[in-house]
Amino acid sequence: MIYVTGGSREEKKRIEEVWETGAAMMGASETDADLSFVGRDRIRSLNREERNVDRVTDVLSFPTIEKVSLPLSPASYPMDTDPSTGRTYIGSVVICRARAKEQAKEYGHSYERELAYLAVHGLLHLLSFDHIEETDRAQMRKEEERILSALDIRR
Repeated sequence: MIYVTGGSREEKKRIEEVWETGAAMMGASETDADLSFVGRDRIRSLNREERNVDRVTDVLSFPTIEKVSLPLSPASYPMDTDPSTGRTYIGSVVICRARAKEQAKEYGHSYERELAYLAVHGLLHLLSFDHIEETDRAQMRKEEERILSALDIRR
């Protein structure tokens, strides 16, 4: 389950739908995470503090588990799993709405599509996907598109 702070009712609903579908497709349906919408100043500050990159970015992910094995089994992560719910907390994602709106225009698709993409991108980072190496980038992009296509979210 994703706990969303900030954003409109429609944005929250869309994020929840995208997140639950993506988590299920990745074998991580018994997980919890937080997602917050922030402004340009806050995401720039977080980017500078956490990554030593002094610029506004679109999405940041803060995983609580260093290397997730999929499908995710809560028994594999007892320190991150709530014994009362059996759900594993995998971290938090921060999205800059202003940057998402700019990128939607840049890429020629809707803000809703960009928001869904950023949520999926953040989810995959929490599940230990990365895009530093080209092979990893290709795998991450493949999973992003697979999830978005399942939701009929196209460019």
